[in-house]
Amino acid sequence: MRSRPSHAEGAERGGRARAPMLLPLAWGSLFFPGLFGVCTWGLRRARPAWTHHDCVMISTRLVSSVQAVLTTGSGIIVIRSCSDVITDRHWLAREYVWFLIPYMIYDTYAMYLCEWYRAGDQSSRHSLTIFRNFLSKNRLMITHHVFILLVLVPIAQKLRGELGDFFVGCIFTAELSTPFVSLGRILIQLNQQHTLLYKVNGILRLTTFFLCRILLFPFMYWSYGRQQGLSALPHSFPLQCGQCLPHRATDLLVLSAVQKGSPAL
Repeated sequence: MRSRPSHAEGAERGGRARAPMLLPLAWGSLFFPGLFGVCTWGLRRARPAWTHHDCVMISTRLVSSVQAVLTTGSGIIVIRSCSDVITDRHWLAREYVWFLIPYMIYDTYAMYLCEWYRAGDQSSRHSLTIFRNFLSKNRLMITHHVFILLVLVPIAQKLRGELGDFFVGCIFTAELSTPFVSLGRILIQLNQQHTLLYKVNGILRLTTFFLCRILLFPFMYWSYGRQQGLSALPHSFPLQCGQCLPHRATDLLVLSAVQKGSPAL
């Protein structure tokens, strides 16, 4: 008779199950704050005349752009690897979500730090007034981060069941426009909004926003409908041994008529 696993064995299995989750969480917790610190230190060394607020704001935008590039690249990899958009899986879709969680927490703190430096008054930097200003000025981004952490993360990791990773990859690519948004704000902060670079960046920002925030959802719907149609073909037209799946509409009509025992045309 097979013996029941001991408590020690159960704990060991649970530890092995949590290990893949803890590794990307740890890397994300080190990567994003570390990159922010390196960028801030580098800007302070390269531009001594800039204030702490300028360095912190630009560093925040740079880290946001890096995160967006990584997320978009991960989404493209996941999309290209899923031939079946309904059931295919890719390890990067699940692991990158864990890697992204620390960024949401870091970015919330970075926004508060920007507001702290913006206040300027050393004696009131930690006052309730600064915290209220932080909530009022960043209301939309805070709501966005909380929604991702409390809604999208559980759906992507647990609640979607056996649904494949194609649509997770599509959501990742929605970050494509973020680097152009960040660059535009950096140029405004540096009083470069009248330059050619700012105008070109504005065109790219609008183009990528239209592609990844507006056309993305019709593309997801079209991909799902196309996959449903392809999945229905073999059931509608069962093939005999040695037959090939027809590609043209007339071939499908002939095959259907022959299988029903009626004249083809």
